[in-house]
Amino acid sequence: MSFADPLWLLLLLLLPLALFAQRLARRRARTYAVRFPAAATLQRAAAEGRSVRRHLPAALLLLAVALLAGAVAAPRISYRKPIRSASLMLVLDHSGSMAATDVPPTRLGAAKHAANTFIDQLPGSARVGVVAFSTAPDTAQQPQANHAAARTAIDSQQANGGTATGPALLLALQLLHGAQRHHPPSAIVLLSDGAANIGISPVLVAEKARQEHIPIYTVALGTPYGVLNEGIFGTAVPVPPDPQLMQQIAQTSGGRAFDAQTEGHLSSIYSTLGRELSTVKRERDASVYLLVAAGVLLLAAGLSSLRSGAPLP
Repeated sequence: MSFADPLWLLLLLLLPLALFAQRLARRRARTYAVRFPAAATLQRAAAEGRSVRRHLPAALLLLAVALLAGAVAAPRISYRKPIRSASLMLVLDHSGSMAATDVPPTRLGAAKHAANTFIDQLPGSARVGVVAFSTAPDTAQQPQANHAAARTAIDSQQANGGTATGPALLLALQLLHGAQRHHPPSAIVLLSDGAANIGISPVLVAEKARQEHIPIYTVALGTPYGVLNEGIFGTAVPVPPDPQLMQQIAQTSGGRAFDAQTEGHLSSIYSTLGRELSTVKRERDASVYLLVAAGVLLLAAGLSSLRSGAPLP
């Protein structure tokens, strides 16, 4: 919860002063009452003093005043509203380095599972497309509401070849243009180990995406110690990820960069992205709720005062 006019909350500082003034007034009243003692009156007063109910009206009244101060400060409640016409592109790297097993079962296997987790978070009306790439983009599906087609394209990938990240991102932009009719909210989610080595620079494509207001969210997958075992004798070839490049792509495009070194972390990232990219943040005025609650407390304070005989402050 946030407040549009938080300075009004300073009124809450008056509540301790009101309590102090009330206690001072009651102490002064007791001082004068002792001049004319009466046994029956003192006994009844002592019994009332032990009763918690005599303090209830004042407590309810002060709480109501606190809620009124909060209402004047214009509280706002944040919530997320589904975007019914979002178009999203999943860009999946299936180059040879994605066969590394530092993220079990393999980087690509973990990526497939995470991509399906991402799709699970999207509303049925969201359009999803897929570009898969290695030495070149070799799978291209325009965004559509048929999520099963996207899942099929993702699950069919095998790790091999180089890493043409730039051409894959450029193709994803082109497919989004073909899917847009009334310029719906769009985004690209790139999952790769980041080591681009073929074709146009992905940073240049990210700059073009920024100009078109299409953010690229990147997920760098793998650990610095990832290796591939190649050759007859199983020679270990290091294949560390390149999170710095992925960070640069995201920042240039206006998106965000994530770093995943475990399958669980990767699925968590994609789950979060699925919720964020399919919803938009909105705020609702909550003043009316505080006003209603304050009114109920004021009524309760009045009824409690009549029932217990304790005067309101």
